[in-house]
Amino acid sequence: MQRTQDREDATITQASVRAEGPIGASGAPRSCYGVQVLIAGRRKQWRDEINGQIRRAGYSAITVDSAVDALTVLVLGLPVDVLVTDAELHGSLGLSELAAEARALRPNLGIVVACDSAVRDCADLVPADALLVSSPNEEAVASSVREALAARAI
Repeated sequence: MQRTQDREDATITQASVRAEGPIGASGAPRSCYGVQVLIAGRRKQWRDEINGQIRRAGYSAITVDSAVDALTVLVLGLPVDVLVTDAELHGSLGLSELAAEARALRPNLGIVVACDSAVRDCADLVPADALLVSSPNEEAVASSVREALAARAI
């Protein structure tokens, strides 16, 4: 009985519900899963390194080893805010095709391309609206993911 009375006496004002500041660190609206990052790279060691960066930054990650698998994740409708891909993706679907298809499926998707080789070798492959990380060591990829999320919020 006491429980019912407490609910009836409680009042919720609009000010008490409103969140202060942007949602999350980036200002981008997030799903109930938080920020989701899809990592596509052909080398397991690379995927593990990037996955570690993403998780240390506080984001969730899904890793796949091919562009086809990355598109499958997007087609299935799983929540993904940013796609991080290796410039060295090989197979029936390359980096530029993956970026074009991902952008067609999710126009607001942030795309980060990590390139271990010289930047001039990768520059031709990178879509115009994607961010390029020339040396994906330390926390460079996580920083680019934050930048991609901030760009989505604008």
